[in-house]
Amino acid sequence: MKKAVFLDRDGVINRKAPEGQYVTRWEEMEFLPGVHEAVRLLNQAGFFVVVVSNQRCVAKGLITTAELESMHTRMMREFVAAGATLNAIYYCPHDYDPPCACRKPQPGMLLDAAREHEIDLTGSWMIGDSGHDAEAGRSAGCRTVRLIENDESIVADSDVVAPSLLDATRKILQIETTLQPPISMSGKA
Repeated sequence: MKKAVFLDRDGVINRKAPEGQYVTRWEEMEFLPGVHEAVRLLNQAGFFVVVVSNQRCVAKGLITTAELESMHTRMMREFVAAGATLNAIYYCPHDYDPPCACRKPQPGMLLDAAREHEIDLTGSWMIGDSGHDAEAGRSAGCRTVRLIENDESIVADSDVVAPSLLDATRKILQIETTLQPPISMSGKA
């Protein structure tokens, strides 16, 4: 089974739209600094990288599933062009009501990805910028990272706190390195 890093999209990979608005066109997709490098580092470390994103804008009729999937395909191509790979993208197109199993804070997208891609959730991480992301990660059995703005107070709902995806990635890789068992030198002189 493989380890994964699950990434929220808006606020982690790309700049979030103003409150009450949504990123519904490619022209509105503004990648945050360092995201391509972060994903490249995760790929090099052997992590399967999965985007898990609530996309209520579909239920509100602001974008079709075909348009959203086209935007996600283009996003994946942008990462490939930068030498990084987003291995899969899952999204919840539903509104708040009726409740569903995939909308974060529910862990449905992570559980589906784990089942479909043979992911070890206990060896995986969820990186997001909200309490809902952290809750979904914890519910799925992952360790969690919360991205916070510089002016936010430290939150205790995650295992790690970082200001950006690149900083979060570096912290994860440092933690993972310290968790690795020592290499046996038996048989060497």
